[in-house]
Amino acid sequence: MLWNLFVIALRELRRNLLRSFLTSLGIIIGVASVITMVTLGNGATEKIRRQITSLGTNLLMIRPGQMFRGHGGVRGQAIPFKLSDCDAIKREISGIEAVAPVSGETIHIIYGNKNRETTVTGTTNDFMDARDWPLVSGRRFTMGELRSGKAVCILGSTVLKELFDTGEEPLGKIIRLGKQPFKVIGILSSKGESPFGSDRDDVILVPIKAYHRRIAGNTDVMRIYVSVEEGENIESVKEEIERLMRQRRGVRRGEVDNFYVRDMKELARVLSGTTSAMTSLLGIIAAVSLVVGGIGIMNTMLVAVTERVKEIGIRMAVGALPKDILIQFLVEAVVLSCLGGIGGIVVALLLSVWLSKLLLVPLILDIKIITISFLVSSAVGVFFGYFPARRAAMLNPIEALRYE
Repeated sequence: MLWNLFVIALRELRRNLLRSFLTSLGIIIGVASVITMVTLGNGATEKIRRQITSLGTNLLMIRPGQMFRGHGGVRGQAIPFKLSDCDAIKREISGIEAVAPVSGETIHIIYGNKNRETTVTGTTNDFMDARDWPLVSGRRFTMGELRSGKAVCILGSTVLKELFDTGEEPLGKIIRLGKQPFKVIGILSSKGESPFGSDRDDVILVPIKAYHRRIAGNTDVMRIYVSVEEGENIESVKEEIERLMRQRRGVRRGEVDNFYVRDMKELARVLSGTTSAMTSLLGIIAAVSLVVGGIGIMNTMLVAVTERVKEIGIRMAVGALPKDILIQFLVEAVVLSCLGGIGGIVVALLLSVWLSKLLLVPLILDIKIITISFLVSSAVGVFFGYFPARRAAMLNPIEALRYE
């Protein structure tokens, strides 16, 4: 019975193929929009999560200034840290794997006839441990170079590409950071773009004492990265660091801290939550087109009922019941919406693959969303097809046979 109704529905839709396609186009656009938006949103969320994770594992970042939580972490002015603060964290806090002092600024660098602006960062070997950032060639700083502030440097991959010709060996070469000559001893692996859009590979690392003496002219430390040992409670370590820094920076009870400690996993959750909320919002907006598509189905089925009044009268005259007529037109509406749903899924898959490559985000297909979108498209056919089908079933057979 249902198979016969399905065959009849396909035959009737094929009679007006262009009209049927244009009607299902609304469903195709709606389903494709929902699936594509959710897929790209999931990809963007995963990209941010990976970028935050690539900053380092179990990483805490300490910065001077007050963190205004309601305004995206804007910092107030505060006294910078000192190297002794890093030593105190290493000495007094348990469960710490690496503590890396960091200071930096943008400097004009020169090699041969090439020059550019790049970020020079003064730090220690712990920076590469905390940020999980290995070298691809060369070596790290020696203890003697760190203690004496020797003029040696490690290049990021972007700096290497911009300063040196392809195939040229950079190790052992002398480059100028501002007016100071530094010897290249290592090359960092590529980290790519940060979650905030900056190029993390456009950097040069130097011993922090060399940075203080030769570039900055002070002993300030603007950030401290702390890598917590695997298995340690990162929240407990964070609280211990906050207590220690309050004591060292003279923050009295009741006063606002003049520094803040941020858990990078917490930052990942915040950014991922933001993109997830945007994905849901875009998905809801895209779903509106499904309603528009449903209205199109209702309009087409009303036209079909008007065109086939005499046919309906003949069917009733030979014994068809009102429920048979109702089911017949309802099946046609559902078939129309289901075909639109299948078409929308195909379009969504093609768009998702193309846009994920274009936007450089991972392709993460959500089978649940695809299934829900198809079921919703079917439900749209039932909901918007019921009124025209009921109108056909309520026709008077005698009046229908007389209809011209």
